[in-house]
Amino acid sequence: MQRVEKSIIVNLPSDEVYRCWSDLEQLPRFMRHLKEVRRTGERTYHWVAEGPLWRPIEWDAEITEDQPNRAIGWNSTGGDIETTGEVTFQPLDQGTKVTVVMNYYDIPGGMLSEAVARLLQEPDKRLEEDLRTFKQMVESQVLGQRRGR
Repeated sequence: MQRVEKSIIVNLPSDEVYRCWSDLEQLPRFMRHLKEVRRTGERTYHWVAEGPLWRPIEWDAEITEDQPNRAIGWNSTGGDIETTGEVTFQPLDQGTKVTVVMNYYDIPGGMLSEAVARLLQEPDKRLEEDLRTFKQMVESQVLGQRRGR
């Protein structure tokens, strides 16, 4: 198993940060390796990530925890990758601490496992970049909406 955990401070209240993150179909806007997240049921989603040689890596996941303004958790339920994770939103005096924990489990050998291994190369760095992009995107989006009022 490979575990990745990263945090970032977003200069917005936790309700606004949660609202932006909880729209899972928008995750590919700031997570570069994701090509699509599509809702398939009340608590289920189909995920497509970029693999090597432009071959997609796909899996299904179920939301196992959804506490508004506090946490979102998930487990994969099938597909090319087995993963679990959680994102938490901790209110601070000035903003919100967003922490993402992702667990990736061993995958059988073969070409697909090589593709997944490449996807997961430097997951700490990838997650850190994704969180920085999320922070920039959400802060500019929400602050822009406030100015437009």
